[in-house]
Amino acid sequence: MQSLSRNIATLMGLGFIGFAPGTWGSLATLPLFAAMFHAAGLLGTLIALPLILSLGWWATQSYTQLHKNHDPSEVIIDEVAGQWIALLPLAVGATHAGASLFALWPGWVAAFLLFRLFDIWKPSIIGWADRRSDAIGVMLDDCFAGLFAALGVIALAGLFHGLLS
Repeated sequence: MQSLSRNIATLMGLGFIGFAPGTWGSLATLPLFAAMFHAAGLLGTLIALPLILSLGWWATQSYTQLHKNHDPSEVIIDEVAGQWIALLPLAVGATHAGASLFALWPGWVAAFLLFRLFDIWKPSIIGWADRRSDAIGVMLDDCFAGLFAALGVIALAGLFHGLLS
């Protein structure tokens, strides 16, 4: 069971990349999100999120039991959950517009950059969740960062499609 939780928590070992593992986890989420959306549509993508959160929480809790650090850098399943949330407005927008998910490429860039910004900066409730020092906190801080990023994506889309067009 420990091997399974390690593989999930580290996204099949990707978290062991020595430099910026959270960024690599966020980048790895992009094709995962696109594949889910193309395979299962918006509904399947929405259903996948609580599964990722539950599995991530379990894997993080199981994996970190063997570590002194409650949030070791190699644990990047939380980045998957947070980046997924940041990308959800794109899935909604593509579905609503009947457009290709990739036609919204500026939103992909914004979702990625905003998520990384909020995940690193940790303002407000994101920092509170990070300070919880447990597996729920590990997952929650990235979920909140994803939510902040998603709101930023929505605001930027509104600005671009409303005021600037």
